[in-house]
Amino acid sequence: MTARLQRQQAQTDSRRAGVLDAARAVFERLGIEGASIREIAKQAGYTPGAIYSYFDNKEAIYGALLAESLERLNAAVDAAGDGVVSPGDLLEAKANAWFGFYAANPRDLDLGFYLVQGMRPRGLTAELNEQLNDRLHDALQPCEAALRAMGLSAEDALRENTALFAHGVGLLLLQHTGRIRMFGQDAMMLFDAYLINLVERLHTGSD
Repeated sequence: MTARLQRQQAQTDSRRAGVLDAARAVFERLGIEGASIREIAKQAGYTPGAIYSYFDNKEAIYGALLAESLERLNAAVDAAGDGVVSPGDLLEAKANAWFGFYAANPRDLDLGFYLVQGMRPRGLTAELNEQLNDRLHDALQPCEAALRAMGLSAEDALRENTALFAHGVGLLLLQHTGRIRMFGQDAMMLFDAYLINLVERLHTGSD
């Protein structure tokens, strides 16, 4: 690639990133359903026509934002548990990685679970939705592998991992909405307690 083409590609990438940053702010303010290409363009300082140079519609923008979020999630999970040998300790490290990611990044929780004024992934193609779901599963698979290493069958590991994820997401929602305060509890401490109990229960069951 020539230097000229490299500069053009860098400019394109920079403008595309600017559109995504603008869309993230608009989605947060207006919700996915309330957002529009016109509003995103206004936020980015472009004309609506310029936005279409990078994305076909706002759903494609949403998909790109969620894809980027899931890559960061997977990176956080991949980095967790280096040097850990015990399957139980690895399970805790990997689970705390995805939980901690969403606890620290509530907007990513919004994107991942369509919580920004609407629960349905409207406008996403079946193929894109499947790809995004696969990347979320990739972030959860290390926990499932650790459960298998603790002696669970594939079916039992899947069930326990699903329950673990559901429990964590429930706590994240309570934290994200502020409802956790009505119980006087801390979401991270409750999640840690669930993990500790899970590991102890599985160890006891294998004795």
